[in-house]
Amino acid sequence: MGGGCGTAAGSDMKKLSKTNYLVYRDCAHNAWVKVHKPEIYHAVSLSVFEQAIIEVGNDVDVRARELFPDGILVRRGDAVGTAELVAARAPVIYQPVFETDRYTTACDILAWNAATGAYDLYEVKASTSGEDRKAKDDLYAHDIAFQALVLQENGVPLGGLHLVRLNGEYVSDGKLDLNLLFTREDFTDRVTPLLAAVRAEMDAAHDLMQLPSRPAAPCTCIYKGRSSQCTTFSYINTNVPDYSVHDLTRIGASPKKLKALVDDGILAITDVPDEFELTVPQRNQVAAAKRRRPSVELDPLAAFLDEIHYPIAFLDYETYPCALPRFAGYGPFNHVPFQFSLHVVKAPGGDAVHHEFLFTEATCPDAPFVAALKAALPAEGSIIVWNKPFEKGINAKLAERLPAEQSALAAINDRVIDLMDVFTEQMLVHPGFRGKTSIKWVLPALVPGLSYKGLAIQEGATASETWNSIVTGELEPAEAAEARKNLLTYCGLDSLAMVEIWRALLATVAARELREAG
Repeated sequence: MGGGCGTAAGSDMKKLSKTNYLVYRDCAHNAWVKVHKPEIYHAVSLSVFEQAIIEVGNDVDVRARELFPDGILVRRGDAVGTAELVAARAPVIYQPVFETDRYTTACDILAWNAATGAYDLYEVKASTSGEDRKAKDDLYAHDIAFQALVLQENGVPLGGLHLVRLNGEYVSDGKLDLNLLFTREDFTDRVTPLLAAVRAEMDAAHDLMQLPSRPAAPCTCIYKGRSSQCTTFSYINTNVPDYSVHDLTRIGASPKKLKALVDDGILAITDVPDEFELTVPQRNQVAAAKRRRPSVELDPLAAFLDEIHYPIAFLDYETYPCALPRFAGYGPFNHVPFQFSLHVVKAPGGDAVHHEFLFTEATCPDAPFVAALKAALPAEGSIIVWNKPFEKGINAKLAERLPAEQSALAAINDRVIDLMDVFTEQMLVHPGFRGKTSIKWVLPALVPGLSYKGLAIQEGATASETWNSIVTGELEPAEAAEARKNLLTYCGLDSLAMVEIWRALLATVAARELREAG
């Protein structure tokens, strides 16, 4: 390893970036594909959710610079300009770029510390220290270690290594206090012990990137559950079927079990031996796949349906998880509830009457949202949702911000029943679910005539970003009007889907009763 800032690489040498190093740490094969087969790596466009993560990260990075004012922003890729700024001891540098003959990286912020005669490095992350803190901190430590090593090779006097992220405990009073919004954590002691191992990893990753041919399959993701696999898994591991043992429910939590199946060459879910040890949900999933027909626990299903009382309100919320709080009472990534769709069935055999609400002003939607919800909901009866911790959690947060509505929102939460429980508790198992319990999987299996296909908005992340585009003025008036219509259509289908799934469940139980009576 070696080379100074701005050193040119040979024409056949591929420099390893920090981003590709982190991809390598997750899956070496995937990193190779990203570098050598970008058309395959990028064959599937970034989802709206993934694009939103990037945009949020950029927004948070820009706001974090205000903690270190009067910095100089380096042009993208300008390692030479960075070297000049460092040599001149520029007090604050934003997005400095460093290269060696093997590596390239950009940092978020460098701040000169006159007391130590060195630059302190600040890595900014658009996350809080809440969920999965241990895993996140390990990832961030390796991220910073890569940068530190490249900076050291460039002769940069380097002092403290810091992480800047959003404070999950912060609650805005309506104006952002950046010193409270962000935390600054000293990661020096966490990163320093990793440097030797990261240096070795960087060397290995760089050398792999130079290989003219992709390493032989399988990649390490062969031992991971479907949701944790790399983005080019199917390209790398062509022998793994579309519906495989990697799709077994919660198999990622049982790595030894998954490894045993894979090592025995058992890949198709229908090939799992009857005697192989599985959890009850996994066993039911395999059985449904083998039989190619659903299985129903009729007594528990009938008991569940009997707990639902008329008038029945089928309710769905749409929210926007705003990283930088816009309104008083909100903290980082608190969900802004901007829309609901409600279908009400008043009596057995009755039609579903639709009510809807969509708030697209730039002001806080909390009070209008709750007022519309109270006006539309029946005063009694069951309220059906899909994944009740979400809607109930939104209601609880609304109650915190609107103390006068606490009792009304608590009463609403007391009436909530989760239709997803039918599927998480496996009262009905369908091969078309593939072990999933999302409404997007359940609906086409049970109600094939109703579909999200063809809608301009087909999932929640797109709905969130569409709303944000409206309220931030990114859309022209005609575009905003069309976006509103698309939001209403999408959310309306969410609550209607619950109605039709419920009716399909009623029909399943009724068919049993007819057989018994006949």
